[in-house]
Amino acid sequence: MTTANKITLTRIAMIPFFLYFASQPMFIYDETTSAQTYVATFIFPTATVVALVLFCVASFTDFLDGYVARKYNQVTDFGKFVDPLADKLLVSSALILFAEQGAMAGWMVCVILARELIITSLRVVAANKGRVLAATWTGKVKTCVQIGGIILIYLYYIAFPSIGLRDPMWLMPPQYAQQIPEPMQTISLIAVIGWVITLVTVYSGWDYLRKNWDIIKEGAVKQK
Repeated sequence: MTTANKITLTRIAMIPFFLYFASQPMFIYDETTSAQTYVATFIFPTATVVALVLFCVASFTDFLDGYVARKYNQVTDFGKFVDPLADKLLVSSALILFAEQGAMAGWMVCVILARELIITSLRVVAANKGRVLAATWTGKVKTCVQIGGIILIYLYYIAFPSIGLRDPMWLMPPQYAQQIPEPMQTISLIAVIGWVITLVTVYSGWDYLRKNWDIIKEGAVKQK
């Protein structure tokens, strides 16, 4: 087995460890409630930091295995199949957990995953016709935006937990919601990040479909 493929498999092997730490609560706090006040003392989210480190290392191996494969002529059919699969498993795992934890809207994650399934299916159809879909610049930008967005969301919850008081995952009693300072009631930064990831992903999918629409048209015609 080539060195590039070993790096790819290492990335896949890291995903279960990432899932364990990423599934831990991103908000850990002790709360004190009285008739007039609501006080929450935040505890440093160590598990979230470990999840972020694992995600960053795994994302770096995505660059590393491609670099090694090209530099040392280790490009294989196995690598062409497993490398993008490993990327999708890593990113999809993070996004699904974000939806569960309230860091991203569930419909955004559904749209992103739908795009990945559609383009993957298109690649399979093209491969059956002996055609390889070349990676476009929009696809590369999409990958960078997804990885960068996930990292920013983790940094957001690690560095600024108090800003997240208005996020969906924050279960604050309604009677204390009005005590939140006005600046914190504005739209959340992670909501903006979610929108950017979703819109870039959708545009990338549309670009792939537009440039390869002939494959879809050809496949829709009944063969005689």
